[in-house]
Amino acid sequence: MFETTRFESERLFPASAVIGLGLAAFGGMMTLIAPGILGEVDMAALLEQFPSAMVEEMGLGKMGTIEGFIALELYEYVWLLGLGVYVAYTAAGSIAGDVETGRMDTLLAAPISRWRLLVEKYLALLTPIVVVNVVVFAGVAGAIQLIDETIPIADLAAVHILSVPYLLACGAFGMLASVAAPRRRLAEGVAAGAVIGTFLFEMLVTNTDIEWLGGITPMRYYDPLAILSEGTYDPAGGAVLSGVTVVLVAGSAWLFAEVDVE
Repeated sequence: MFETTRFESERLFPASAVIGLGLAAFGGMMTLIAPGILGEVDMAALLEQFPSAMVEEMGLGKMGTIEGFIALELYEYVWLLGLGVYVAYTAAGSIAGDVETGRMDTLLAAPISRWRLLVEKYLALLTPIVVVNVVVFAGVAGAIQLIDETIPIADLAAVHILSVPYLLACGAFGMLASVAAPRRRLAEGVAAGAVIGTFLFEMLVTNTDIEWLGGITPMRYYDPLAILSEGTYDPAGGAVLSGVTVVLVAGSAWLFAEVDVE
C-alpha cells in the first residue's frame, strides 16, 4: 500500500532537505544577529520613517522584540509566502506533469483507482512539509540556545505545528489546479499565483472596512507573528484550514475521476 506516496516522497526528499537546510541556516543566522541589531538600532525611531498604515498592516511595530524580529524575518514572509508557494507549485505539477509526459497512462494501467492515485500523490506533500518544519525548528531552536535572549520553545513549536494545516491547504489548492488546468505550466502558475494573490489581498484588506473579505484567504487562519510575539494560538484556524483541505482534495479527486487524461 501507498507505493505511489513512497515513490513521490523519495523523489521530493532531496529538494526538501536542501530547502530545509537553507531556511534553517537563514533562520539561525537571523536569530544569532537579532540581539545585536535590536541593541544597536532604535526601532521606534526607525519605524517613524514609515507610514503608520504600513507599520500596522505589516506588523512592523513588533519588530523591536526578538520574537517579533524572527517572526517577521523568517515566518511572516519566507514561511507564509515562500514555502506556501513552493508546496502549491509542487502539488500543481504532480498530476498535470504526469499527464503531460504520458506517465499517467502507465500509472493508470496499474490496479489503482484515480482517486487513490491522487490522494497518495497528495500525501507525498507531507515530505517537504514535515522535513522543512523539523529541520528549521531544530536550526532556530539551536541558535536560541547560543544567545542571551530567550524565546519560549512552546511558541516556536506552535509556529511550526500550526503551519502544517496552512501548508496542506496550499497543497490542496495546487492539487485542484493540477487536475483542472490543461497544462502543467498553467497549473503551476495558477497555484503559485493564487498563494501570492491571497497573501497580498489579505495585507490590503487588513484594518479596512472590508477586512471581512480576508476570510477567504488561508493567511487569515495562520498568524506566526501573533504566535511568536504574543503567544496567541488559533487552533480553530487550523481546523478551518483542515476542513478546506478535505473539501479541495475531495473535489480534486472527483474532478480527476471525470476528466479525460488523454
